[in-house]
Amino acid sequence: MNMTKEKLNYVHPHGAPSKGKILMVASSPSISEQTGWPIGFWAAELTHPLFVFQEAGYEVELVSTQGGKLEMDAYSNPTDESGYSAHDIISLGYLQKEDFKSMLENTKKLTEADHKAYDAIFLVGGQGPMYTFRGNKDLEQLFVSFYESGKPSAAVCHSTTLLLDAKKSDGELLVNGKTWTGFADAEEEYADQAVGQKIQPYRIESEARKLPNTAFKVAAPFSSYAIQDGNLITGQQQNSGAAAATMVVELLNSK
Repeated sequence: MNMTKEKLNYVHPHGAPSKGKILMVASSPSISEQTGWPIGFWAAELTHPLFVFQEAGYEVELVSTQGGKLEMDAYSNPTDESGYSAHDIISLGYLQKEDFKSMLENTKKLTEADHKAYDAIFLVGGQGPMYTFRGNKDLEQLFVSFYESGKPSAAVCHSTTLLLDAKKSDGELLVNGKTWTGFADAEEEYADQAVGQKIQPYRIESEARKLPNTAFKVAAPFSSYAIQDGNLITGQQQNSGAAAATMVVELLNSK
């Protein structure tokens, strides 16, 4: 009996041709009307998927809602004095890289991105999307163009707020008949209690459950949880970014 087992993991070597290009979209800096805090993107929801994509041999381009310089939510910065994300060694590692810092320094505006130039789209969450993604018709149109082209279309955490309104070209909600996830009410409750005030203007899970003919599911608070339904991929929160990105890569590699 042959007991030999083989496993081949593709690692993108220096100088090797790229397997394709993935578009990541983050929130430009904003101010929360709820808390008055400066808000932006959540570091781990950019860096953890970015690591998965780069390790798998894909190029990544980062764009934003307004273009220009991006700022991460303070609590997501592993060097922040709060220590909230001090465990996040992947983000800490990227912060040492000049090419990553320059990636954040000057992003294109998302309206400059053409879905035909990319193989997949990945929406980065954070506190900013609750204001900058919700009702953003340009972003809805961009995301739907990927989705309707059959390309992997992913959103994690608060970036899934886009799916509360995004409609396909036939006028039907993109999530109609879909199973998906996003930031959970129980997680909002935890966050509110941790800082002693209500952080978000509304809750994604509560809003999603008002929609007919869609199944919004959540796992235990802050566990890694992602769902793939067709070419729609969603992740629950910051600990789900790598799982969602892995689903994107698996979908791309299966084609």
